[in-house]
Amino acid sequence: MYRKFRNDIKKYWKYAVYSARAQLKSEIANSYLSWLWWILDPFCFMLIYVFIFGVVFNSRAPHFPVFVFTGNTMWNFFNKNLIQSVTIVKKNRAIVSKVYLPKYILLMSRMGVNAFKMAVASTIIVGMLIFYRIPITANIWFAIPILITLTLVVFGIGCFLLHYGVFVEDLSNVMTLVLRLVFYMTGIFWDIMDKLDPPYNAIVCRVNPAAFLLHNLRECVIYGRTPDWKLLIVWFFIGLGISILGIRKIYKNENSYVKSI
Repeated sequence: MYRKFRNDIKKYWKYAVYSARAQLKSEIANSYLSWLWWILDPFCFMLIYVFIFGVVFNSRAPHFPVFVFTGNTMWNFFNKNLIQSVTIVKKNRAIVSKVYLPKYILLMSRMGVNAFKMAVASTIIVGMLIFYRIPITANIWFAIPILITLTLVVFGIGCFLLHYGVFVEDLSNVMTLVLRLVFYMTGIFWDIMDKLDPPYNAIVCRVNPAAFLLHNLRECVIYGRTPDWKLLIVWFFIGLGISILGIRKIYKNENSYVKSI
């Protein structure tokens, strides 16, 4: 399987990049504000959350606007990729039914789109760090392995959702409900370690990959601390394992996708 995966990546990588670029261009083709929407969308949500939880509920989290915007930016990548992976084969039936294409390439292309949007939104985070005079330490580089781990976990889960989304019609609705629950258990606008009593805070933060990765991303970017390396390595290999199993699942069922859509 490894050799087939390596050869397919070499063969279809350019298609994944071209497709991601085409999707980005099509999203802003008829928009007056163009790519600025990729900044305005998370920024407006950040303002709403800051008002509700920072002003109305009087949150005491340090640098709360940066705290919320960082969480919302990472959550958008996590949430959108998983939701979109469920229907990605059916939405690309015109391509899938005519030519052979490893289905995970479609997922990679979509993840590339969302990763680019996250990168654009992340420029605001850097600007906010400067605006609020938050010290930028060398620990900010730990964001790179955290985001790599996030990508692996999302890709692995996305592969399975891609597969079962072809056969289970209601999976999209189920995932919407599940991710809504995960959203509130991830701590986008509240600190899990501060608001939940022990040992529940540690359990939620360790078991929920989105919560763990977000917490550690904030630790190194906003507060200049070192992430939990041991658990980060564990989640990296979990994501790698899920990705391998997901790719194997897709290869095993390649011939059945076209028949089902």
